[in-house]
Amino acid sequence: MGRMKTYRLAVVTLSAAVSIGFAMQQHDARSKRAGTIQIARIEDTSSAALPSIPDDRAAAPRLPDAQHTLAAAVAEPKAAPATLPQEVEARPIDCAVSMAARTGAGAMVTVSIDAPCFASERLTIHHNGLMFTEVTQPDGTLRVEVPALAEQALFIAAFANGAGATALAEVPALPFYDRVVLQWRGNGGLSLHANEFGAAGDEAGHVWAAAAGDLTRTARGEGGFLTRLGDAASAEARLAEVYTFPAAASKTAGAVSLTIEAEITAANCGKELDAQTLERRLGNSLRARDLSLAMPDCSATGDFLVLKNLLEDLKIAAN
Repeated sequence: MGRMKTYRLAVVTLSAAVSIGFAMQQHDARSKRAGTIQIARIEDTSSAALPSIPDDRAAAPRLPDAQHTLAAAVAEPKAAPATLPQEVEARPIDCAVSMAARTGAGAMVTVSIDAPCFASERLTIHHNGLMFTEVTQPDGTLRVEVPALAEQALFIAAFANGAGATALAEVPALPFYDRVVLQWRGNGGLSLHANEFGAAGDEAGHVWAAAAGDLTRTARGEGGFLTRLGDAASAEARLAEVYTFPAAASKTAGAVSLTIEAEITAANCGKELDAQTLERRLGNSLRARDLSLAMPDCSATGDFLVLKNLLEDLKIAAN
C-alpha cells in the first residue's frame, strides 16, 4: 500500500423549497359569454327602403323537400355503435415486506428481501448488534450474504417509514469460527486488517478489503476471509467489515494480529469518528466495544492512522 506516512497510535480515546412558479394564463377580456340571447323585439330604425336583389344574382339554393329528406334518413342504415372496452377490476398492490434467511457454508447466511412497494429504497439490516445500510433493487428485492454472529440468527430489515420484516436461521457451524466486526457510520475511511501468522504488506496472509480472501481457502483451514457490508454510496450509511477465521480447522498454529486503519480524508479530517467492534471467538459470547477516534487536522489528508492494541490477537492452535 502506497502511503505518504503512517501514524501509529497505541491508545485511542473511547468515548427544495421548490420555488413554485405560478403560470397565470390571462384570458381575453373580450371573450364571448356562454349562453343564448333571446330576441324579444325588433324595430326598424332606418327610413330608407331595403335594396332589391339584382336580377343577375344567382338564386338561393333550394332546400330539399322535407319528405324526401326523411325517407333518405330512414333508408340509410346507421353504423353499429363501437364496442366499449370492458372494465378491468383494479386489484390493490400488496405492499407487505417479506424476508427469508438461508444458512450456507462458512456460517454465512443468505438474506433475501422482497419489498414490491420499496423499489430502490434504503433500509437497515440488524443482526445481534451488527447494523448496515443497503438499497433495494428497482424491483424492490435485495439479496446479501451476512456472516452470522449467533447460532439462532435473527435478522431484521427496517425501512425509514417503519415497514420491515424478520427472518430466523439456524447456524450450527458458528462455534468453529472466530469472527471480528468493525462497524461505523458515514465516510469514516476505516478498514479492518488481519495479518495471519506474521504476513504483512501484499503477502497472501494479509486479509483486508483489497485482498479479502475467499470461502474456499477458509474451508481448507488455510486462512480467513473478510466480508464488507453496506452501500457506501448512500449518504451517512452504516457500513461494516467482518473478518472470519476457521479457528477449529486451522492447519497452522500461531497468531492473527488485528489492526484498524483510518485514512485521513477531506470528509473526516479534524473530526471525531465513532465506531464499534464486535468479537466472537470459538463459541464465546459476543463482546462489543465502542470507539471514539480523534482524527488529525486536514494538513494530514492522504495519510493513514494505524490503530493497534484495540483488538486482541487471535490465538490459533493447529488442528
